[in-house]
Amino acid sequence: MNDVLVIGGGIAAFCAALAARRAGASVQLVDSAPRHLRGGNARHSRNLRLVHDTPSPLFPGRYTAAEFLTDLRRVSGGHMDEDLARLMAERSRELPDWLQAQGVGFQPTSGGMIPWSCKTAFFLGGGKAMINALGRTAEDLGVEILHDTEVLDVQLQAADTHHLPARRGHESLTLSARTVVICSGGYQANPAALSRTWGESAAGFLVRGTPHVRGEILLSLLAQGALPAGVPGACHLVAVNAMAPAADGGIVTRVDGMPWGLVVDRDGRRFQDEGAEITPRRYSFWGRRVARLPGARAHLILDTAGLRRAPPAIYPTRRADTLEGLARALDLNPDILRETVDRYHGALRPDGPEDGHTEGLDPPKTRCALPLNTPPFHAWTMAPGITFTCHGLKVDTRARILMADGEPCDGLYAAGMIMAPSVLGTGYVAGAALTVGAVFGRIAGKEAAHRVLKLHPEAEKCLN
Repeated sequence: MNDVLVIGGGIAAFCAALAARRAGASVQLVDSAPRHLRGGNARHSRNLRLVHDTPSPLFPGRYTAAEFLTDLRRVSGGHMDEDLARLMAERSRELPDWLQAQGVGFQPTSGGMIPWSCKTAFFLGGGKAMINALGRTAEDLGVEILHDTEVLDVQLQAADTHHLPARRGHESLTLSARTVVICSGGYQANPAALSRTWGESAAGFLVRGTPHVRGEILLSLLAQGALPAGVPGACHLVAVNAMAPAADGGIVTRVDGMPWGLVVDRDGRRFQDEGAEITPRRYSFWGRRVARLPGARAHLILDTAGLRRAPPAIYPTRRADTLEGLARALDLNPDILRETVDRYHGALRPDGPEDGHTEGLDPPKTRCALPLNTPPFHAWTMAPGITFTCHGLKVDTRARILMADGEPCDGLYAAGMIMAPSVLGTGYVAGAALTVGAVFGRIAGKEAAHRVLKLHPEAEKCLN
């Protein structure tokens, strides 16, 4: 029997396993993904958000805890737990030194190879390199790691010993531990669960990250009476190319360039001001809007001049010499698409050679309104890409799972995206998901180990 069982394979799980092992506990980490796909969504990541009061080689300027909390409040939809958010912000200061001590490398800003950011630090080699470093250190410290192993359920009960049913291939297992840390994420790769709030459109969502996060443990614990956080069905959606794989496409599948063209639905009609959002929030802005369309698909129409303005993409466009030809290639009604573009042209009002707006058009185009008259014409088909769900478990400041009466379920801990809605609510700011995972993974792992050492003082001594 192990002292601590960690369920999951992302940054929260590895941070929990390392924290527990360094506190002296014997640790087993169980990951449903195969070894080569370990890391959850974290292996698609680039950076994490950190509080720092002075510049360093990792970031310029300063980013205070108060600024971090302000950013979180702005996006949380009113669902942020102030105490947990403040704890995360303050404890994020520790992450660079701690992660580097586990072998994780960061990209210094002096090389000029990364975007300027006073809020986030970038991993050297990206998220995959970060996960591999944590995995190597965990194995070196004696953490037992089981890949391709799925924990089937966890009972919401305080206990000195937990026996969990599991499956590895066709083999049934029972895993036993004195404490359990659950880092198995939300249910973004579970269309059946998403369909309860999103309806049929959930079947059209593409999973941007790992397909192994289906949320069975989360949904079971909620059904058993765990205190929920966030909102059922709420999720982080991004507009991605419909040619992307059903899962694991990552950041490179995003569609961009909407302000330089027209976006139409499956009938060939506009439904949104393409110039309304040009900040980094534009990705989620369009993801939500496409998800609400019939069929959950839309098409970005560009002429050659607009395509030159759009950022480079890994997927080719559909192209044709005429709008009617492009409509047929997209299975749109050519007459409707032509009418949409003609009405747009009739409403154009220039604001200079590189800008314009429309008048009398519904919906309007408030900026970047330029004519589409330079053939050939191009299109990318857009789909909603789901990153994570914003519905999870409520925890206390010791990362203990809370029950419906608000009392902690002693011996059961949670970290990462399964409890992130307690901190992030229904929103997101860049790099914050990894911060949640790393901060609360460390807290959960250390708390779990201390509980074991208190109940079983014969357990191992702390590791240096």
